Amino acid sequence: MSISKKNRVGRWGRTLLTGAMVAAILGTTAQTATAAAPGQVISVTAQAEGFHGSPGGSVIEYWTTDSHGSPVRASGAMLLPSGPSPVGGLPILAFDHGTTGLGAGCGSQADPQPWLSPDYRRREDELMRYFVSRGFAVLAPDYVGLGRFDTGPHPYLELRTEATATIDLVRAARAGNPELSRTWAVAGGSQGGHAALGTTYLQRSAAPDLDFRGTIAIDPASDIEKVLAAAGPGFDLPGATGFVAMILEGLRTTRPDADIDSYLSPTGRAVVADIATRCEDDIRDRVHGLKVGDLLSRPLSDEHIKSVLSDYLTVPTSGYRTPILLLINATDTVVPSPLHAALAAQLTASGTDLQVVTGTGTHTELGPQMSSALDGFVTQLLAKPAMP
Repeated sequence: MSISKKNRVGRWGRTLLTGAMVAAILGTTAQTATAAAPGQVISVTAQAEGFHGSPGGSVIEYWTTDSHGSPVRASGAMLLPSGPSPVGGLPILAFDHGTTGLGAGCGSQADPQPWLSPDYRRREDELMRYFVSRGFAVLAPDYVGLGRFDTGPHPYLELRTEATATIDLVRAARAGNPELSRTWAVAGGSQGGHAALGTTYLQRSAAPDLDFRGTIAIDPASDIEKVLAAAGPGFDLPGATGFVAMILEGLRTTRPDADIDSYLSPTGRAVVADIATRCEDDIRDRVHGLKVGDLLSRPLSDEHIKSVLSDYLTVPTSGYRTPILLLINATDTVVPSPLHAALAAQLTASGTDLQVVTGTGTHTELGPQMSSALDGFVTQLLAKPAMP
């Protein structure tokens, strides 16, 4: 039976849907081991009008896994379209956000932070509302460490945990809301584009029971591991110091085998320690005036650290089974445009079903041609009815 948005808000708004309640509804037990399973709902809480600029929405708390595969709690946002659900249920659009920092609360999805990179957050909120207007239920994870739970510093640009946080949110939302179909797609820009591509690759094995339709990646971070292999004392990549520091902190926390401290200068060790709980704007202030090379005491070029960086960061460039829309700005200076060109070339060479549309805006800005391509791609995603 279709349920109007008014009734949805009433259902979610008058109660806190806990993991135990979901277990009872689904006829399962609420034992600790079950509650900690990836994709298990902890709670769903309705939000007031204006949440991400929408008429309403919900915050979902759920279980996922950390860098070592251990269960951790995470959070995300859910936005639903108005009106009755279509036959088969609402299609899902998982929306992966861009860089927000390393500390708890920085994710800005479950708990929007209007002060955090406001122009970029506004652009992301507009894009999420666009997907809602096209009939998607939008699910936006905070990622591990960035949401409502202090689980340690966020492992920045770690492809696997970005992907598992996204897939597990989809599972949790579906477990708690029978209106959501098995049909889904993923989109994101910058770090979110990196996460979207990682999610696309991992869902083949992690969620084969779902009906995955395609991917939208906007100026995604990619080939960063190849750039870092050239970094060492004296190395300079203007504007990148904060991003590199966040990667180094992620590796320092999650990969003790990398012995990151042995690559850091005294300045680098101080910076990495200082930023572990900060959001992006504070991190940018902390590294102001520093070059990437100022963080390092020796090059990141030996085979061991190159292997660790590759395992942690690399976006797969083959093996995709569904279409990808790659929207890239030739004038991007945050993720330098040659990296976008390299990604497009690698995906094309592997035979990926790829559409590339180029603009001349700032990082993740959608120009007219890109917006038109987005409309067409979304229409393609929705061409077949959603699967219940």
